[in-house]
Amino acid sequence: MVSKQELRKKYKAIRSKLSQETIDDLSIEIANKLLTLNIWDHEFYHVFLTIESLKEVNTDFILNILSGKDKNIVISKSDFKTRTLKNFLLTDATKIKINNYNIPEPVNGIEINNSKIDVVFLPLLAFDKKGNRIGYGKGFYDNFLASCKPETIKIGLSFFNVEEEDFPVLDSDIAIDYCVTPEKIYTFKL
Repeated sequence: MVSKQELRKKYKAIRSKLSQETIDDLSIEIANKLLTLNIWDHEFYHVFLTIESLKEVNTDFILNILSGKDKNIVISKSDFKTRTLKNFLLTDATKIKINNYNIPEPVNGIEINNSKIDVVFLPLLAFDKKGNRIGYGKGFYDNFLASCKPETIKIGLSFFNVEEEDFPVLDSDIAIDYCVTPEKIYTFKL
């Protein structure tokens, strides 16, 4: 069994070599694959704003899809003391500012209760065959998902395919229902 730390290091290194053009191309592939999922009849969609310095999936393409479908888009502000996410409706009036950790966040806005969120798009570094994900290790998303309604659809976004090696999972880790890569949609929901 490989450690989460080893996998974080491995996938951060692989991602660091991706050019911006490659990131955009792969992100468009992911967005196009998302269009084939049966998830578009909901109301509130939570999307992470891309941390460019970490070479994350570019979610601008997903934001455009949601905007075009006239959906309510929810974005987060991180509280590093409590390791929780406060969620806000993204509107034309929302001001976005990059925080000290290079995370784009809303400065203000209309707060949205987690129980309203229907679909969550999650950043991740790696995932396994059971839908367990490895993020950056701070637990923000596990804390957030634990406070969402049980039927909230959890969709990981990854440039890479499933990690074949097993890694340890904590009781507090919340698995994803789908993971969308440029090549494939992995389904974990029973």
